[in-house]
Amino acid sequence: MKILMLTPYLPYPLLTGGQTRSYNLIKRLSSLGHEITLFSLVKSNDERKYVGELEKYLSEIKVFSRSEKPWTIENILKTGFSFYPFLVIRNWAKGERSAIKKKLESENFDLIHAETFYVMPHIPKTNVPMLLVEQTIEYLVYRHFVDEFKFPLMKQLLYLDVAKLKYWELKYWNRAKKVVAMSQEDKKSMLAQIPTLDVDIVPNGVDSAFFGQKIKSRLANPIILYLGNFTWLQNREAVNILINKIWPEVKKRIPVSNLWVIGKEAKGFFSKLESEDIRVDEVSDVREVYQQASVLVAPIYGGGGTRYKNLEAFASGLPVVTTSIGIRGTTVKDGQEVIIRDDPQGIADAVVELLTNKTLYNTIADKAKKMVKEKYDWDPIALSLSQIYQELGEK
Repeated sequence: MKILMLTPYLPYPLLTGGQTRSYNLIKRLSSLGHEITLFSLVKSNDERKYVGELEKYLSEIKVFSRSEKPWTIENILKTGFSFYPFLVIRNWAKGERSAIKKKLESENFDLIHAETFYVMPHIPKTNVPMLLVEQTIEYLVYRHFVDEFKFPLMKQLLYLDVAKLKYWELKYWNRAKKVVAMSQEDKKSMLAQIPTLDVDIVPNGVDSAFFGQKIKSRLANPIILYLGNFTWLQNREAVNILINKIWPEVKKRIPVSNLWVIGKEAKGFFSKLESEDIRVDEVSDVREVYQQASVLVAPIYGGGGTRYKNLEAFASGLPVVTTSIGIRGTTVKDGQEVIIRDDPQGIADAVVELLTNKTLYNTIADKAKKMVKEKYDWDPIALSLSQIYQELGEK
């Protein structure tokens, strides 16, 4: 099939969950015979050097620039005087809408695949069926953080933006022929808002062979790992909880342990945390830290989506301790493939138990690695998305 795909990022290098998902699916969809034209956004011209890696799997790729920094005066003013929320304004690229219009007029596409609702304002009126893939339910994510905001006046302004976010997110759900969610929980949330919505689930996945390839060994002293893209609010909240409520308890009970906070913009947000036993860093190959660390600890309380870090850790043989929200979108069971605790003290206790009980540690790691290979490898996930393409094309 001939697909026009829109993403709010260039799907390479694989620094974020969105990039990882799009790259792996594009690569496999191409091998299944789909011809994909990709329209992507970049924050800086330096990112354009990665276009060549994607051209191997695409019929064509066009790249457009959005603002490099989100919180610019221009973006804030545009949001204030617009019906659109900040997320849409921040991801608007001048020239993309007109380029898409010309492309739709000059070529016949079977389907438009929009990755996230906030790229959809770039799509002009068209009869080509649209598939919207929602990696998370954005208005729920932002509402969670506004609920915790401390300044009353600013809080009310942010609630206004959340209301605009919800309005447009639901509007674009309705505009799409079909919506894809990452998890059963996200699907239920969508149907609670629009009971007639056509929603399928295409979960996130992992390249189990890539992450299972041994390149490093576990370090002698225990390493507590948190890994994420720290431009996302959920990850910053999780690190603050980890640092203030979990890490001190683990360190007290296992004095030789160390903490690693690794990922995109880690130093930008958390450089002040660096010390003799706390490492804050960004790495080019995350397999190194998954294989050197002792346990991934993810105290996540902001809902939506599926966390790639869990799947990558499972495939790497690294045990995971997280919350019931942090493990959504998977079929894992507490005490089998993962340890699930919803309060910080419970998380700290579980981490200590894992690190001091070798039998439990190995059982959790082995079961998770087997499970993720059987259920969450990208190959069957891409095939599932391909079948959705075929169904929409036939309609």
